[in-house]
Amino acid sequence: MQEQVMVQGNITKEEEQAILSLCSILSKNDGLENYSPDNRMVLKDVEKAPVYEGCEGLSVEETKECFNNKVSTFIKREFNLSILEDLDLSEPKQVDAFFIIDQTGNRTGMKVRDSEVNVQAEILRVLRKIPVMKPAIHNGQNVSVLCSIIVKYGNEIDVDVIYIPEIPDT
Repeated sequence: MQEQVMVQGNITKEEEQAILSLCSILSKNDGLENYSPDNRMVLKDVEKAPVYEGCEGLSVEETKECFNNKVSTFIKREFNLSILEDLDLSEPKQVDAFFIIDQTGNRTGMKVRDSEVNVQAEILRVLRKIPVMKPAIHNGQNVSVLCSIIVKYGNEIDVDVIYIPEIPDT
């Protein structure tokens, strides 16, 4: 579909970007709806959080704090701010996003709630780039954990990693 629309050439730059963003969202099979809830925990409930590179050898609390800082810094660094310039926002907005660090340390199960399609596609693009890490541990076993972030955007981007009490609707 994307190729057909592009060949016809009767679209604006904004429409082209929207189509590219939609295709990016729909072309990946990594959403929460494709992930089984078996052996999945919420990040706040695990004994040991996933270990992001550079966070090795820390206490449990320091590992969680390091994880939060590394994920937040990664997203801020990788996010393409030109996406926000094109939106011409009059005031800052925020969006909830979720991802899962599975039992092998890979990230999967990504979802972004209620945002402009370009912002949603960009957040998903960045989440897909989060590096593999050591998985979370609970009762001596590797477990998958659901992570939640709040992305605030306007003239700049800010990210808060939060610990949520429940798994979002898929």
